[in-house]
Amino acid sequence: MALPKLNQPLFEIEIPSTGKKARYRPFTVKEEKILLIAQESKELDQIILSVKQVISNCLQDVDVDLLSVFDLEYIILNIRAKSVNNEIDFGFQDEDTEERVDVKIDVNEVKVYFDPDHSKKIDIDSQYYMMMRYPSLEEVRQMQSVNDEESTNTEQMFNTMLSCIDTLVDQETDEVYKLSEFTSEEVADFVDGFNSTIVESIQKFYITMPKLRHVIEYKDKKGKAKTFVVEGMDSFFT
Repeated sequence: MALPKLNQPLFEIEIPSTGKKARYRPFTVKEEKILLIAQESKELDQIILSVKQVISNCLQDVDVDLLSVFDLEYIILNIRAKSVNNEIDFGFQDEDTEERVDVKIDVNEVKVYFDPDHSKKIDIDSQYYMMMRYPSLEEVRQMQSVNDEESTNTEQMFNTMLSCIDTLVDQETDEVYKLSEFTSEEVADFVDGFNSTIVESIQKFYITMPKLRHVIEYKDKKGKAKTFVVEGMDSFFT
């Protein structure tokens, strides 16, 4: 007689980048081991890959490869809250007094921060504008990898950034061009016509991208009220 498979409860979550609803289950002992091994490695790459694997197992009817990094960060925190508990022990050093500050973070209070200056729309001229898409986990890893190397890889970094141009819109005819449907040579020729203002707007898109963010309010040993900002998955999992 085979042992029964345990049923897991399902919960609903809103995907931050799209606003669409999805269902997920808590992670199991097997998946918790994956996260613990990655956490012990202290390697961000390993943590990210493990988080992606756990989300793939727990999230229903969603292509994890299409999710943005901040989606993944938000989802894994919520899965953890339902699987373990909603509190995370967190410590940091006060930059003025150099004292160690230990707090508990309520995962339910951690949200994705949307910069009011952020926009996926990049104006080209009075006729055309582009719509960006958020980079996938692999694309972010590529950009971080290139950024850590010599400046000779600037062109590779730039190409990776440009790969997230989703569509070109003609405001006069309402025609929409999907850049993925064009050859790399055609896209390169189009991009070569960008001026510095367009490039700066693309850079701003990346700099102001939504991110997992939580503000901790505390008092230092002198009783002075202060705040400490926690951002990004590596802050919560390392």
